[in-house]
Amino acid sequence: MKLAGKVAVITGAASGIGAATARLFVAEGAKVVVGDIQDEVGERFAASLGDNAIYRHCNVAREDQVAALIAAATDTWGRLDVLYNNAGFVGAQGPFAQITVDDYDLTMDVLLKSVFLGIKHASPIMKAQGSGSIISTASICGLVPDVGTHLYNAAKAAVIMMTKSAALEMAEDNIRVNAICPGFIATQLAAGRELSAIDDAENAERLDKVRERMADSQPLRRMGDPDDIARMALFLASEDSEWITGTAQVVDGGLTLGKPWRRQPKSVTSPGPIRMYKPAD
Repeated sequence: MKLAGKVAVITGAASGIGAATARLFVAEGAKVVVGDIQDEVGERFAASLGDNAIYRHCNVAREDQVAALIAAATDTWGRLDVLYNNAGFVGAQGPFAQITVDDYDLTMDVLLKSVFLGIKHASPIMKAQGSGSIISTASICGLVPDVGTHLYNAAKAAVIMMTKSAALEMAEDNIRVNAICPGFIATQLAAGRELSAIDDAENAERLDKVRERMADSQPLRRMGDPDDIARMALFLASEDSEWITGTAQVVDGGLTLGKPWRRQPKSVTSPGPIRMYKPAD
C-alpha cells in the first residue's frame, strides 16, 4: 500500500497508460480522480475501481476544465498528493510545409499547455500542504526525434525542460516534479485506433500484431505495456522516490540504446579471436 492515504489526479486516465496507472494507484491505496474526454468509457472504468475513484470530464487544453478536475480531488477528499499529466495524442504529422497553424495550436495545447495548466493549478495546493509529486508523460521522442512527428518531438522535449524548471521552483516546498519518457507502448494509440471506436476483441488483435511487429526492434525482446509505465509512475508518486526530482525517467526496453545486438553485423558481434597487445619485456 505505497499510496495509502494519498489522493491523485490522472489525466487521460480512461484507457491506455492512464488507466493502467489509475488501476495500480487504487490497488496501492490511493484515491484517484480519473480525467478524460471519453465520458462513457471513463465513467465505466472509474466505477470498476470502486469507491476510491471518480470520473470527471476534462479537456486538458482548457484551463477551466483542468482547474475543475484538480478541484474535484480537494472537494471530494480534501487534498492532492499526486498529479499525473498523462493525456496526449500524436498530433499533427507530416512535412513542416503541410502543417497548419491550427494543427500546431491544437497539438501544443494538448501536449504542452496541458502540462503547464496542471502544474499551475496543482502547485498551490501542494505548496500549502508542504508536499506532493507531479509527474508528466514525456517521450523518448523528446530525446531522440521520430520521423514525421515534428510537433510531437518538440512538445515532448519541452515537457522535459518544463519538468526540470518546475522541479527547481517546487523543491522549496518539498514538491517533486518528474517526467516519464516511454518508448513504444502497446496502447490503442499505438494500434492507430481510439478505444471507444472499436470492440475489445478487435483492439486486442490489432495490439497483438503491433507487439509482434515491434518486438525484434527492442533490445529487450518485447514492446512495452501500459503497466511498465504505471509502475514507474507509482515509484515517482510514492515515498520510494523521495529524493528524486527534475528527472526524465526513460522506460523504453532499451530502444534508445540503438540497434539490438542480435541485429548488428556479424563482424561486430562475432569479430573473431581476440588479439591483445603485449609490451616487450
